[in-house]
Formats: sequence, C-alpha cells, structure tokens
Amino acid sequence: MKETYNALINTQEFASQIHPQLKLVSKPSTEFVPQVLNRSIASILKAGVTKRDIEEEDPFFVCDLGEVARQHAQWKRLLPRVQPFYAVKCNPDPAEIQLALDAGVDSSRIIYANPCKQASHIKFASSKNVNVMTFDNADELYKIKMVAPESQLVLRILTDDSKSVCRFGVKFGASLSIVPYLLETAKSLNLDVIGISFHVGSGCFDATSFTDAVELARKAFDIGEALGFNFTLLDIGGGFPGNNPEGLQFKDIAALLGPTIDRLFPPHIRVISEPGRYFVSSAFTLAVNIQARRVVSLDAEGNPTDPTHDENPSFMYYINDGMYGSFNCITFDHAVVKMKPLCRSGTFMYEQEHSLKLFESSVWGPTCDSIDLIGRNIFLPEMKIGDWLSCSHMGAYTIAAASTFNGFKKSNVIYTDTN
Repeated sequence: MKETYNALINTQEFASQIHPQLKLVSKPSTEFVPQVLNRSIASILKAGVTKRDIEEEDPFFVCDLGEVARQHAQWKRLLPRVQPFYAVKCNPDPAEIQLALDAGVDSSRIIYANPCKQASHIKFASSKNVNVMTFDNADELYKIKMVAPESQLVLRILTDDSKSVCRFGVKFGASLSIVPYLLETAKSLNLDVIGISFHVGSGCFDATSFTDAVELARKAFDIGEALGFNFTLLDIGGGFPGNNPEGLQFKDIAALLGPTIDRLFPPHIRVISEPGRYFVSSAFTLAVNIQARRVVSLDAEGNPTDPTHDENPSFMYYINDGMYGSFNCITFDHAVVKMKPLCRSGTFMYEQEHSLKLFESSVWGPTCDSIDLIGRNIFLPEMKIGDWLSCSHMGAYTIAAASTFNGFKKSNVIYTDTN
C-alpha cells in the first residue's frame, strides 16, 4: 500500500529539493526533479500560446518555484519560531508519503496529520518510520495501539472555524471537554502523546481565530500536564492566506500569532504549522484555450437564447479545462476564479491594460456534462476560437483534485524560477 493521505512535510527540507537557494539537505532523486527554466512567467506564457514550446492547444500551468521560495523567506522573517510543514493535499506536485521519501525527505520530517486513518495506511507509514500522527477520538487510539503502538501522537482539538471559507470542525477535532478522557485512554494504552494540534479552517479571514485557538491549545496542554504527559509539540495547523493583494494578509496574522505563542508556550516547546495554500496559491498560473463558442442573447432570467441582431450579444466560451479538472477549486475550495485575456487574435495581452469593449459571457469546461460550468456573468472582450485566457493564483486545491473524466487529461505544468 503506497497511498497515505494528508502528509505534512517539513518545508525547509522539502523546499530544498526544488529550490537551490534553500538549504539542500539530501540529494533528490532524478525522477522527482522536473526541468526548471529561468524565465519570466510572461515569456513562458507567450511561448506557450504561440505554440513554440508546447504542441496544439492543450491547457498548461506555469509554476514559479521562486514564488514558493519567497513565501518561505517571508514566513521565516515574520514567524521565525513556527516551523512550517507543507500540507501536501493542497497541491501534491509531487507529494504524499512515498513520493516525499523518494524526493529525499527524511521520515522524521513527515507528519501523518489525518486524525481518522485506514489501518493499512497507518501500518505503511509506520513501516517507513513516519511515526508522528494525529488523532481526535478513542477508536483511533485503539487502532493505532493495534497497528503501530510505537507512534508519537498529537491530539487534534476542536476550535472555532466559523471565520474560514472551508470548515473542518464538522469532521475533525475533539472538544476541550473530552480531552481528559482521550488522554486518559491514551495513558491506559501506554501510547505516547507528545502534543496538541488544531486547524482553524482553510482560507481563514480573521487573524483572531488563530490566537483564540492557541489559547485553547494552552488549556489542553495544562490538562495533559496534569495527567502526567510531557508535551513538547504544538501544531497550529493551516488556514494561512496565500500571496494575494485582497483580504487578510499573512503579516497581519503573524503580528498577532507570534507574540501569543511566545506568551503562552515556553521556548522549549516546538511549534509547527500546516500551511498549504500559503506556499502554492500564487505560484501557479493557468493558461486555457477557447476551443468553441456560441453567440447568444440572454432572456430576462439571464439564460441564453438563440442569437439575435442585438448590438450587445452574450458569448458562451468552451475552454479545454474545467470543473472536473483544474477548476474543481470552485466547488471544493469555494474559489472565485478571475479570467483575463491572455492572447486575443494573435496579440499577447498578459498583464496588459486594454480599453476593449466588454461583453457578458459564460465560460464552460470541455466535458459533456452540463454542470461543467466555470462561471456566468464574466465580462470579457469578444474572444474567438483559438484565443487564450489566463487565471492567476491557481496553485491551491486545483490539480490536487483534478480528474480525467470524459477522457480529458490533466493540465501540464511548466516550471520556472524567477528568483
């Protein structure tokens, strides 16, 4: 069994495998390291859409590893005490436990952070010396005792995730009232619990959610210490925003979170985190090709009708990536995707201002499924078959859950380093 899920990889070691300016811990395998260009995103997009670097009209990502490195440098500068462990599920490119090990990441730098695991997956992780794993219920403790009793366990507590886009509290996390029972159960099973973890939800938009959760974690630490446990680890989870000019900024979270951790936890307590979108969201730009279109009018309810001689028609564009592919983030991550013209009638338009007339449009994916709708009420200049659109900030929860439904392959990734 090679599949194990929700692995967290120490970012310093993992990033060193893909970026030369970060400390190289061990030699990565040749299969892991992709070809990395040293060109601007714009130049790669331009070459791609003019068919000099890729064939036909297939969609493709441009991944800027330099952006990942810049995010890592910012983390170390603003939140130096907290050691980031990349949340692999956000963008496993490549990742999960076996792939991480193949990349040269030491097993001690991996945490199996799914509180509810399949027994065979626990056994596999243990066989690879991935021994740190989370739990939030008594049944999980009995399972771990049976399969991997040498594990080092982290209790995931329930916190308020009401101020996050994606809430996890309905599925994971033990309330503070049940913490004594769970720790007593672990003690009776002679299991080693080494600390507390929490997750405020993915896409958190309130910095105080983090500090409130740290306060709860301190209470859980106190309960553990009263029962005789020697906790040494605090995992503050994820939910940190990516490099986006809109909304809550990481610097605002760090300004509150850092002092709170220092006030409540002495220096000997190791503090880690689980950032995912923080690292990869802004690193990926997606280019898609318009493979078909319909010129229509809209009725009073906004539904398309047959075309008329209306001077302001609406357009239905059909592109070659969709909801079953990279745009699954719209459904699963509540993402708001912004599309811009990339190449129109042979003119490259990436990050260029224009005064072209805009038309109300809808954009559809390539499958034969009617729910493959990326968005309505998208205003674009008139585009034609063969033109290209671009979407920025497409690194988080996009290709991670993409499928090949209806025979359409996943979008290719081209790597560059702009540092």
